[in-house]
Amino acid sequence: MARSSVLARAEKVEPDPSHQCALAATARMVPESIEVLVRTPDGGELVLPGELVRILLASAGELARGHAVTVLASEAQLSPTEAAELLGLSRPFVARLLDAGDIPSTNLPGSSHRVVRLSDVLAFQQRRERRREGRRQIAEALEGTDLPY
Repeated sequence: MARSSVLARAEKVEPDPSHQCALAATARMVPESIEVLVRTPDGGELVLPGELVRILLASAGELARGHAVTVLASEAQLSPTEAAELLGLSRPFVARLLDAGDIPSTNLPGSSHRVVRLSDVLAFQQRRERRREGRRQIAEALEGTDLPY
C-alpha cells in the first residue's frame, strides 16, 4: 500500500497581506490574558482551550511576518524525503543522519523503508541551530582578540 505524503495532507495557510496589521496585533497578545470565544451557527458560544489559543497566537505571529503556517501533529511520521524538505537538506544527507542515529527513525513493518517523527526532526533542527549560534558567538568573541588563529 502506497503511503501518501504527510506534508501534502497537512493544513497549510498562506498569509494575506491585507490582514498583516490584525495578525501582528493578535500575535502581541498574551495567551493567559485573553479568552477566545467562538460563536456556533446555532448562536451558541464556545470558549477555546488555552492550548488552542497558544496555537492561534503563534500562528498569527508567523503569518504577520509573511510566513505560511502548516499544521501538523508533532507525532506525525515523515519519510526521509519529507524530513529533508523540512530541514532544507538533501535526502541522501538526511539518510546519513538517520544511519548515524542523529535523528531517530524506525522501519515500517515488513519493510526497509524508514519513517521519522516530526518531533525528532524539530529537535534535531533545534540542536543544529543552537550549535550554529554557539559557533557564531565563539567566532565573534575571537574576532576581538589577537590570537594567531
